[in-house]
Amino acid sequence: MIDYIKGRTVELTPTDMVVECYGIGYRILISLQTYEGFNGKEDVTVYIHHYLREDEELYYGFSSKDERELFRLLIGVSGIGASTARMMLSSLTADEIRNAIIAEDINKIKSIKGIGLKSAQRLVLELKDKVIKGGGADTSLFQNTSNSMVEEAATALVMLGFTKPNVNKALTAVTKEKPGASVEELIKLALKKL
Repeated sequence: MIDYIKGRTVELTPTDMVVECYGIGYRILISLQTYEGFNGKEDVTVYIHHYLREDEELYYGFSSKDERELFRLLIGVSGIGASTARMMLSSLTADEIRNAIIAEDINKIKSIKGIGLKSAQRLVLELKDKVIKGGGADTSLFQNTSNSMVEEAATALVMLGFTKPNVNKALTAVTKEKPGASVEELIKLALKKL
């Protein structure tokens, strides 16, 4: 299995690229995020997802391991194929996709071409816990803050009458701004955002 290809960019378009490595040109399908990450760079390291079926063999490439892991989470959801996952990563950034899943923002997910209501609901249902635990990312979403503290703050805010998606969105923002905050600080800072 190929983990990454390190070489020279020969061609680069918003949908695919050719990377030459030791005299072999690899055609790699990419997302718009990856295109923006590699635009203007000659020497690149492309993280590969090898897609192999009876009738086709494709390489999907990513500028970061983080984006590749999210891609793999997305294609693990029934009804989401590699092309749809690539479309999702071209429409929204990896962080926007994660935040939409955590906040259960069905409308944002549905705004992506090829994603209907049922697919959006399935994505949230199947991936929310994995994304919160850090799946599809190099590091956990709540990096230096204990998950139990975040959960405790979330429970308190829901009991105050705020909706779970809004609470999750506010706590995500707070934990990025102030990692390691206490439960009280999490609640106070989240209330300012709600």
